[in-house]
Amino acid sequence: MSLDSKIPEGPIDQKWTKHKMDSKLINPANKRKFTVIVVGSGLAGGSAAASLSEMGYQVKCFCYQDSPRRAHSIAAQGGINAAKNYQNDGDSVNRLFYDTVKGGDFRSREANVHRLAEVSSNIIDQCTAQGVPFAREYGGLLDNRSFGGAQVSRTFYARGQTGQQLLIGCYQALQKEISKGGVEMHTRTEMMDVVLVDGHAKGIVVRNLVTGEISSHAADAVCLATGGYGNVFYLSTNAMGCNVTAAFKAYKRGAYIANPCYTQIHPTCIPVSGDYQSKLTLMSESLRNDGRIWVPVSKDDAEAIRDGNKKPEDIAEEDRDYYLERKYPSFGNLAPRDISSRAAKEVCDEGRGVASTGLGVYLDFKDAIERLGEDVIRARYGNLFQMYEKISGDNPYQTPMQIFPAVHYTMGGLWVDYNLQTTIPGLHCLGEANFSDHGANRLGASALMQGLADGYFVLPTTIANYLAGQKPGSINTKMDEFTQAEAIVKERIDKLININGTRTVDSFHKELGLLVWEQCGMARSKEGLEKALKRIPEIREEFWSTARIPGDADGVNTELEKAGRVADFLEFAEVMCTDALSREESCGGHFRLEYQFTEDSAEVKEGKTQPGEALRRDDEYAYVAAWEFNGVGIPPTLHKEDLEFENVHLAIRSYA
Repeated sequence: MSLDSKIPEGPIDQKWTKHKMDSKLINPANKRKFTVIVVGSGLAGGSAAASLSEMGYQVKCFCYQDSPRRAHSIAAQGGINAAKNYQNDGDSVNRLFYDTVKGGDFRSREANVHRLAEVSSNIIDQCTAQGVPFAREYGGLLDNRSFGGAQVSRTFYARGQTGQQLLIGCYQALQKEISKGGVEMHTRTEMMDVVLVDGHAKGIVVRNLVTGEISSHAADAVCLATGGYGNVFYLSTNAMGCNVTAAFKAYKRGAYIANPCYTQIHPTCIPVSGDYQSKLTLMSESLRNDGRIWVPVSKDDAEAIRDGNKKPEDIAEEDRDYYLERKYPSFGNLAPRDISSRAAKEVCDEGRGVASTGLGVYLDFKDAIERLGEDVIRARYGNLFQMYEKISGDNPYQTPMQIFPAVHYTMGGLWVDYNLQTTIPGLHCLGEANFSDHGANRLGASALMQGLADGYFVLPTTIANYLAGQKPGSINTKMDEFTQAEAIVKERIDKLININGTRTVDSFHKELGLLVWEQCGMARSKEGLEKALKRIPEIREEFWSTARIPGDADGVNTELEKAGRVADFLEFAEVMCTDALSREESCGGHFRLEYQFTEDSAEVKEGKTQPGEALRRDDEYAYVAAWEFNGVGIPPTLHKEDLEFENVHLAIRSYA
């Protein structure tokens, strides 16, 4: 299958307007004849379900949580970007577009990114109208803060709980449509498979997580908004329930997965403290506005801190290495996430880490408190400081935070065209679950922007291009395709329940996570990836022969839920490592040790970059890697979508 991205013709600043004008329309009387399934109720799914229902479509929305308000979007802290230029500091749609393409290390579609920048301002207007309590300046105007990879202040925020406030706004819009009867909400329900009829996505098979019942739902189109796959690493900042299952089931039905090796490691998270941990905690990137990141210059001082013989305040100013400010003076502590994370790893690998494990650096607010006063810092970050103190036992107003990079977001996902449709007709994908907007590295505060852009503004326009060619209501769950899909789901559940092994599901997940973290995490190599690709099938085989899933399938069984998700991770991890192995370059969050600038590189000698920075190979790898499923254990087929850069010219990414 050739990949048709359906990017409109014309100048980039007119593509979206032209596409909206050229898109098909469905009149209001006919819209109510169509049913659309939305899987996921976070910012992308919730906003899509509410918007589609408000337009007149009949919507069925599904989530595995007990309420849409518990979607993982709630965990976003720092803010949401928009090109409003309220600070009069030179921001614009074009600058947000440029920053996002550059931040993604030139591995994203220009047309999609420009559309995202265009609709960003509409998102703020929409959410403000819903009553989202964005921070305001003294005069009442909406306030902004800075985030990584930008030299302007374009991030709108609600203290350190922006995701929660945006989700409440989205939830009330969704709840309004539920009460009106336009949205049929199914909570505690997990999607187990996509149903295809004549090659088109026309429904899903689900499991009720309370009763265990397997059932099917038919529709005229299906939309997946199920988030990212960061929990393949076991330890991440994601909620424990976050998984790849819905997207991976679609992949096995024929939807291509694009760029799965593009995973984001967030530089400011609370360090790992022991083997007993099952997740990690994010400390918002917004903290880097006022916090300064440092480690001791001396390894001896770092060792003394780790041993408890010295405290951070014992290290004199001249003996501190503010390494981000030193290496990237133009951006300082607000360098992009991939660069900041690798810099933290570098100083810790040198033996200058300050956490007891050696894997931690300081985020220090001493200067900001002296400059602005504790009350100002408390007003900006109070809930984050409180959370840090509860977890670590340290008061960050008095002593620096300890932070270290952790898995946070995934830029890869299902391949979609400009209409957000996957390679399966009728199956759309939005938010973090698709690959479309961030390239090889997402800038901070852009996840919320993409999710709400897709749900409120993009999908409601583009889905009509598919639905207008369909006969509404022509599909029902009595068709053979639904019966067969249900049988496959039940057979797999029976197989899981009947393994009757002795190893816990968690132990397999932890082993897989450690393997992919070490071999496909912040640094990758040909040798390490080949090692992972050899070991992953072995772990998968052991899982299917020795895993222990207690209980049965008739009712609540959280171990069964977990087992199904881990089984999918054990297959997905192979695709992720295959993608990382095939991409013989470094870009953004994908850092191959073999491909980095050295002191002997001409670009380093010319002052364009520094040793250790990512070395892209644009002549060979300026493409989207879209993978087609061929069977479990069989290498997937690579399809390439060439990326064209007509407006942002390819260049060495420098933040110095």
